[in-house]
Amino acid sequence: MMEDSNTEMVDAISRYAREELSPHIDEWDAAGGLPEAVMANLAEMGLFGMLSPRDVGGLDLDISTFCRVIEELARHAGAVSTIIHVHSFTPCALLKNIAPNAHRDIQADLAAGRKIGAFCLTEPQAGSDASMVRTTARMDGDGWTINGSKQFISNGAIADVVIVVAITDPDAGKNGLSIFMVPTDAPGFAVTSVERKLGQRLSDTASISFDDYRAPRGALLGELGSAYRMIMGMLSDGRVAIAAQAVGFAQGAFDLACEYAKEREAFGKRIIDHQALAFRLADMNTKIDIARTYVRRVANMIDRGEPCIKEASMAKLFAAQMSESVCSDAIQIFGGYGYVEDTGVARFYRDTRVCQIYEGTNDMQRLVIARSLGHDDRR
Repeated sequence: MMEDSNTEMVDAISRYAREELSPHIDEWDAAGGLPEAVMANLAEMGLFGMLSPRDVGGLDLDISTFCRVIEELARHAGAVSTIIHVHSFTPCALLKNIAPNAHRDIQADLAAGRKIGAFCLTEPQAGSDASMVRTTARMDGDGWTINGSKQFISNGAIADVVIVVAITDPDAGKNGLSIFMVPTDAPGFAVTSVERKLGQRLSDTASISFDDYRAPRGALLGELGSAYRMIMGMLSDGRVAIAAQAVGFAQGAFDLACEYAKEREAFGKRIIDHQALAFRLADMNTKIDIARTYVRRVANMIDRGEPCIKEASMAKLFAAQMSESVCSDAIQIFGGYGYVEDTGVARFYRDTRVCQIYEGTNDMQRLVIARSLGHDDRR
């Protein structure tokens, strides 16, 4: 897809999100989910297949374009960007990268949005540290028996297919982890709870259990013991996409605050004409543009195949912190009206807070960056 075509597509998605999603987002946020008709529209636009290969009906976009789409969705439709992000990276991108010729029918269903995907890594005792996973997969006859529990699984309650990280060799540490793809409609799979969250309420976050879940031999993706290496290999992609999402949240909050400042009057003039408030908006605008520029730089590095683990961590760290700061400033500009739900800025503030937590906490990003400072090689 040529750059001009990509720009036209991103603009079309932005326009759809602004005109068709944004006016209803607070209603859906309160309800805790998207209507089926909206999910169908997203599928028709190809949003569920952005990272799927073209030969299964996907768009096979580069990371740079994907991040631009995620930013625009976050700017107008908040948690919709999370639903798309989670589905796109796992299982769509993971299947494309490690099992391109396997499960073609499922890949096609995922690309078309006929099936929704989720990634089951996090457990009650294992968050950023994947080596602490306790879910097991044991070879049993002609298949695998999976037992364990997963927590904080985005799309968990609506997923038709999940990617599961489980222990296949208890004595091998992180090299004993393997990846499986399994359907959610089989005996032994259960959604045990759906979290009540501070933000992103229309994107579900669920706890899941596997109780003697039987998976066929072909459910294994890649080689035994390769999960940790695969997960580490995809970290930069996921982190820069969350950084793009954070930029989108900040831009959405800034848009509302800037428009309000042009309309609201105090002491005989528009509040944007008061220097103190105008300077606040100037700082917000500057932070957003700096974050966006760096996010796009890192996305381009990924597309060129350049090592950028440190840079991806820096992008996520800076963008996530920037976004919370900008959204907080947007509330301040609205004054008392910013503290209530009617204006929308409170939702942006709630939605962006998790950007400092998922895809590796900001403290983990600092650790990655600090460790890289002692090495010449950015890998």
